[in-house]
Amino acid sequence: MRKSLANSIRAAKSFACGASASLSTAWRALRKAPAPVDPGLSPPELVVQVKALACELPAALDLPLARLSTRDIARHAQRAGLVATISNATVWRWLNEDAIRPWQHRCWIFPRDPDFAAKAGRVLDLYACGWNGKPLRANEFVICADEKTSIQARRRVHPTVPPRAGRALRVEHEYDRGGALAYMAALDVHRAKLFGRCEPKTGIAAFDRLVAQVMRQSPYCDARRVFWIVDNGSSHRGQPAALRLQNTFPNLVLVHTPVHASWLNQIEIYFSIVQRKALTPNDFASLDELEQRLLAFQSYYEQIAAPFEWKFTRRDLQELLRKMNSPEPLALAAAA
Repeated sequence: MRKSLANSIRAAKSFACGASASLSTAWRALRKAPAPVDPGLSPPELVVQVKALACELPAALDLPLARLSTRDIARHAQRAGLVATISNATVWRWLNEDAIRPWQHRCWIFPRDPDFAAKAGRVLDLYACGWNGKPLRANEFVICADEKTSIQARRRVHPTVPPRAGRALRVEHEYDRGGALAYMAALDVHRAKLFGRCEPKTGIAAFDRLVAQVMRQSPYCDARRVFWIVDNGSSHRGQPAALRLQNTFPNLVLVHTPVHASWLNQIEIYFSIVQRKALTPNDFASLDELEQRLLAFQSYYEQIAAPFEWKFTRRDLQELLRKMNSPEPLALAAAA
């Protein structure tokens, strides 16, 4: 790796034989240039500049790319005159020091709810057995609920072949559609108790049937308060839903997560388990078979389940919001 020279990277006039008109000038300049830098002794300012390039969006660098690779970063560093030559491996090694991966991406929804911290904090307090600064009583419960919508029953055109030695389970790619249903589920957070039902479609009436299924049995019917944590779906959105449910069940307290924060709802963890363990691969002859699988898995899981070990607290929330609202400059992060 060698730092670039102004005279050595400018456009040069070429002779017919292929030699450069400035060949002798460039050769004299190179003879005076410093020796190549040992990869282990790279100038700190160059390392920081390359990391800064990796933390830019391609559009900011005037590159017609969606993401940057180590080769793209190395090429741009050379074109920008930061360095004459640099290898992809060197760029990767520098970026790896700070776990910078510009060639990777993940989908993200940034908090847009003006009351995000307050709403999220109430949910986190309930997971920690608290409400309004006071601990929950023994006869108060926390329920997480939601709907898993449009679960298809896919009838494979060839029967699934079980695994054998040296061969994985084989599932036919082509299928016929056998319809779809919705799986409504509720989780008692601190008791790992599950409730669920299958419905033709989601809606207020379907969700209210799930609520009634839970609230009309002990210990919830006699509880002092039962907190229901839900998202902002149309079946249970806003104050109208809270009033509707409380009119039927006076001890029910509806608690909404912030908009676009379903990751705060523990029922989503259970739904991910259902997807992996009961629905993948999707191979059902009918909707009845699909419903039987869902309810049977619910009973099976409940026998072996324990409350989720939720570790994300109010303090973690404040730290996350601080990092999102005021990201540290790269130079400071590199110096730390």
